[in-house]
Formats: sequence, C-alpha cells, structure tokens
Amino acid sequence: MASIPTNMQLSSFLKTLRALKGKPYERGFSLPGAFYTDPLWTQTECSELFGKDWFCVGRVEEVAKPGDFFTFDHIGEPLLVVHGRDGVIRVLSNVCRHRGTVIAQGSGNTRKFLCPYHRWAYDTAGQLLNAPLLDSHEAFNMQECRLPELKCEFWQGFIFANFNPRAAAIGKQLGVLEKVIKNYHLEQMSLRYLADETWETNWKCLLENFMEGYHLTPLHRDTLHKVNPSRLCSHLAPGRRHFGYSVGFTSRVSKNRIGHPDLSADEGNTCIMFAVPPGLLVGVGSDYSSFLCIRPESADRVRVKLGLIFYGDHWSRQDVDSAIELFQHTMDEDKQVLLRVQQGLGSRFHEPGPLAPRDLEGTIWDFYQYLSRSLTTAKKSARN
Repeated sequence: MASIPTNMQLSSFLKTLRALKGKPYERGFSLPGAFYTDPLWTQTECSELFGKDWFCVGRVEEVAKPGDFFTFDHIGEPLLVVHGRDGVIRVLSNVCRHRGTVIAQGSGNTRKFLCPYHRWAYDTAGQLLNAPLLDSHEAFNMQECRLPELKCEFWQGFIFANFNPRAAAIGKQLGVLEKVIKNYHLEQMSLRYLADETWETNWKCLLENFMEGYHLTPLHRDTLHKVNPSRLCSHLAPGRRHFGYSVGFTSRVSKNRIGHPDLSADEGNTCIMFAVPPGLLVGVGSDYSSFLCIRPESADRVRVKLGLIFYGDHWSRQDVDSAIELFQHTMDEDKQVLLRVQQGLGSRFHEPGPLAPRDLEGTIWDFYQYLSRSLTTAKKSARN
C-alpha cells in the first residue's frame, strides 16, 4: 500500500493545531499520539521551532572565566559556547572552515581552538589564526576567515542563541514573566549541579511533564508531594513567549527558607514553574532553582541538560547534596514514567484524553496554543 504523501501528512497535523486556537481550557484534550511519534513531524518542529526560535544553551556560570568553553549539538548542528579572551561570551559554529571537521569536544579552558585534522587554529572569538601552508593561496584571505557566530543574548543568567541574526530580542519578549520572577533574582544564583542526559521520550512529553502539577502527588508520592503537592498548584496567565504555574510549599517545609531580601513572605514560600518554549524549563524557588534545557534528537529521544542554581554562599555541602538527591530522585521518577508514556503513545488504541482543570494541566493547553501559533503561522508564511 502506498504511503501518504509528505505534504498530506503535514497538512493533517497543521489542521489539528489550527482547530485548537482560541478554545477554552475547559474543552482541552491532549494531542493525538502521532504528534509524539511521527519522525516527519519531529523534523518539522526541529526546523520551525528549534531552528528559527530562541533556544537556551545553559548558564553563564558554565563559562565564567575567559577561555572557558563547552560544546553541544543542536538539531544536528555542532556548536560551542566560549567566553572569549576579550571578555565576550559567544555561541559559535564548531565546524572547521577548511574541510568541515568538528573542532572542539567536551568542555574546558583554552587559548585557542585547534582543528584535529589539519591543525587550523582559531582564537576564542572565532577568528582564524593559522592555516598551515596556505599563506600563498591566491583566492584565500585568512584575515577574513572566522567561525560563524550565532546571535546571543543573556536573560536571568541564562544564555540564549538564535540562528536568525535579525531575531527580536528575547528579553523584551519576556517582560511580563520577568515581573513575576524578578524578586527571586535568578541572575544572582550560582550553578552547583549540572548533568547531561538522553531521555527515551519525545521532547514535548518532557516539557509537558515538567510543566504540569497534576502528577506531583500521584507520581512523586515520596518526593515532591511532601514538598509541593498537586493541591497547592495555581495556573498563571500565559504570555506569547512563556507560560507557567505556581505551587506552594507544605507546612512541613520551613517557613524560614533563605532567599533574596526582595522576596515577600508569599513569594518566599511559592515555587514558580515556567517554560520559555521551545527549550527552557525552570522551577524557581527562593533558596534554589532547577532548570532543564532540552533539544530533540529524534521523535523518541531528547537530550536534556539538567541543573540546580543556589542563592547565597551559606550552603553546606550536606544541604547541597540533599537538594541534588531530591532532584535526581524526582527526575528519575519522571524519566521512567515518560518511557512508558512514549510506548503508550504509539499504541493503535491510544486516543486523546481530557485535560485536568486549569490549575493542574492548564499549562499543557498553553503549550498547545504556542505550538498552534508558531507552527501554523510558520507554514502559512512559507507558502506565501
């Protein structure tokens, strides 16, 4: 039997998304399973969202000193983040301008990047320093050769990049969100835990899981339920570039949690969970916060950078380790259940189910609205 033509497949997905626009939370249902299992649709999301929108690559603390760098792949594009010797943090292509070799690996501190193939050398601003035996090449000007640089911005201590040099500033688009979280001062928190993992699930499953409070009590009965139970969740009004919810702390959690002096008593005992799609997820607390940077690798696999940032220098090693242990345990519970979610989404018997009330799964509906706005508009523009 002949397969359905590609354009017909995409049209079906886009039709479903268009039908979501403007519908109230009370009529919300989950998306069909194919949105999470179809490789072609994942390619579309990678191209139109992760390839054209702002994406978060990590924290400025990861490249705190001149010469610090780390590398990563973003939807198949080898990139590196480097704190230049000139004091500027940049996101650069990690591909040699000679024959296309990936230059750097891992992370570290360096004075220059040296291609392992033919020893072409670049400084920490991306400028070519040396191309052995090519000084006399008549059509090549070494001074004009440098690694391509992505547009880069910083917000609340996070590093964002964009392939589009004319992209509107991400900070200006997050003004409403910044008013909600400003007193927590994420930009003053310090990175004390970082991990890089691959989860066997669709990137949207991971985002949705982090961004809804419905599962906090049933799935995390022995972890998060004791701290932030589902019953204390409250939906936050979304913006075009963010959505989120808040969740309070139980009475068993100390009311004297240390945080920035700007925080009110209510803020100090409330966690703000927000997403800046497509790839940044943050859980903001007064004393410490968590974040995830996600990058899809396939329909059923996503790369995730997980981190914890802490406010103040009063932390003992034991307290930091306890926070890390809780975070790791919680993430392991999520990872295991999302593997089962991914398996179930491919079932012939799977059908979209109703979403829980706004305070518990309203963020899922907000995410769908983001997908509808971003993907149907992008495809419409491409046809015109």
